[in-house]
Amino acid sequence: MELMLEVESLAFSYGNGLVFENVSFSLKKGEVMCILGPNGAGKSTLIKCIAGIFKPAAGSVRILGEDTASLGVRKIARHIGYVPQQNEVVFPFSVLDFVVMGRAPHLSLFSSPREEDMELARESLAMVGLSELAERTVSTLSGGQSQMVLIARALVQKPSLLLLDEPTSHLDFGNQILVLETVQKLASLGMSIVMNTHMPDHAFLVGSRAAALNGGRLVALGEVETVVTGKTMSSVYGVDVAVREIQDMKRKVCLPLRGNNTN
Repeated sequence: MELMLEVESLAFSYGNGLVFENVSFSLKKGEVMCILGPNGAGKSTLIKCIAGIFKPAAGSVRILGEDTASLGVRKIARHIGYVPQQNEVVFPFSVLDFVVMGRAPHLSLFSSPREEDMELARESLAMVGLSELAERTVSTLSGGQSQMVLIARALVQKPSLLLLDEPTSHLDFGNQILVLETVQKLASLGMSIVMNTHMPDHAFLVGSRAAALNGGRLVALGEVETVVTGKTMSSVYGVDVAVREIQDMKRKVCLPLRGNNTN
């Protein structure tokens, strides 16, 4: 299967402060990579390095075999869709107008969106289940709706790779599930996705593979069940963690424990 993303020996630092180093992994078409780790581990910084927002101190990022360092911002945006944790919208844009802004990498300077661009925006909204909100003002949306609109804006770029930076943070339980179901749907359609999350259990729900980032290094990388284990997650998060299988659901869950109940 075609390699969509190759991250090789990536490192990043702020001044003399190392955030992470020697981060390497690859992703094939239709795979979902869940990046796990505690606050401050550098998960969001890693996503921004892959997106070309931050320049790494060392290493390389290749998308479809091309080194992003040689592509430039507009070309990167044609390959990679980036969804930040949150986006404050000051102006009263409609949902449709906000989503169609994602077509900017495909438009010439100072040109306006064409009807085909508007149609792509409508298709993206339909894909995330928000067609009926096209004329709503973005600032009136709920947290879950806003997150889905951000995903739709990234999808309208027609990217090969989608980067989601903590897409379920600040969302209630129901909206978390809606976002995760959308991730599953996009992966089933062949999109490759890298997703940061504070919740290791989400990797069991949507992940093809997982990586654990801690102490500036990848401490685990591989299929979800080999990374999300009680031992590894306990070490990464500094609390007792258990992984159990729910028989009637035929899937595993990852749970923090109180006290020393690790058996």
